[in-house]
Parts: sequence; C-alpha cells; structure tokens
Amino acid sequence: MHPQHAAQIGRAGEHVSLTTRRGRSTSWCAKTAPCPPIKCSCPLPYVEAAANILTNSALDPYGKIPEFKFSAVRVEKASVEASA
Repeated sequence: MHPQHAAQIGRAGEHVSLTTRRGRSTSWCAKTAPCPPIKCSCPLPYVEAAANILTNSALDPYGKIPEFKFSAVRVEKASVEASA
C-alpha cells in the first residue's frame, strides 16, 4: 500500500483484512511508495494470502484471461483473532 494510506490503518508488518464482494483474506501490510495512493497490491500465488479468492474470475472476451488483477477492496486492520 502507499505509505500515506497504510498509515491510516496501522504500522507496516501488521495484519490487514482485505474484503471484496467475493470473499475475505488476511495478510500483512507493507508500505511501498511505488504503489499509487488509494490502491493496494497483493501477491497472487501465495496460499497464505489467497488473493485470487477476492477477485473476479470472469474471462476477458478477447484474450480469455481472468480479471485477477482488478477488484474493489476494503482494507481494514485485522482483528487479533483473524491474524492469529
């Protein structure tokens, strides 16, 4: 996440909950300046983060590629239970 946006949620290294219409996942938060403000990035291939459950699996009509790289997401500080 962009450092300015991440500062509203907590410190780097703390767990955050990522929620979309399709699901919820808990991951740790890293602050990185290359990420534009109000956007977040999540690595897709890790089982412990499970980012693909949050995204739309609809296929692009031309390239037949899933829309795994775009989704509206709510980011919140994770509760102690969720991060344990």
